[in-house]
Amino acid sequence: MYKIAPSILSANFAKLGEEVINVIASGADIIHFDVMDNHYVPNLTIGPLVCSAIRPITQAEIDVHLMVKPVDRIIPDFAKAGANIISFHPEASEHIDRTLSLIKENGCKAGLVFNPGTPLSYLDHVMDKIDLILIMSVNPGFGGQKFIPDALNKLRTARQKINESGRDIMLEIDGGVNTSNIAEIAAAGCDTFVAGSAVYGAGKDTDPHRYDSIIAALRAELAKVRK
Repeated sequence: MYKIAPSILSANFAKLGEEVINVIASGADIIHFDVMDNHYVPNLTIGPLVCSAIRPITQAEIDVHLMVKPVDRIIPDFAKAGANIISFHPEASEHIDRTLSLIKENGCKAGLVFNPGTPLSYLDHVMDKIDLILIMSVNPGFGGQKFIPDALNKLRTARQKINESGRDIMLEIDGGVNTSNIAEIAAAGCDTFVAGSAVYGAGKDTDPHRYDSIIAALRAELAKVRK
């Protein structure tokens, strides 16, 4: 089952609660949080207080992508705020195994995130502890960037590792996903698609829930992929 995870980084923050409710009502599956600290990445976004404000208004999973360094200190805060999935970059942790365990101990699914230049070899000793692999198809830090095609090769390799592990691990993509490339991305093995500007920037007042047309268009492209 393919899952669409709109990133609230591209939403209208003046009416964020309404944006979250509308995008889920339009058929999205997951709410994606891009957390940036102006240290690990050159931007500053949202923290646990925003997560705790959103949690009561949706039953959808909240997928928190931590682009922060150091990472361990803030994990319990996001877990307490209602996150379901917490992922981090291996470069942001002094002890990757310990950070994964910390996420699990706080009741969340754990994920590792791979920048375009980060090797997948970090997975070799922790496949038994992860629930999600997130492949960045842009360099992290800003929304609206173009998709880096080599991410498709990394997806194929990650999918092979997941299949060999025999575990139920989500394979997510983040960066430049839209209707023109989502089918190709799915064919490379991806099952969860983060889309920010491609969703929130395509909202229509004529749609009952504002985002019905764009979510339906993404689903239509995914339906073309051969299983």
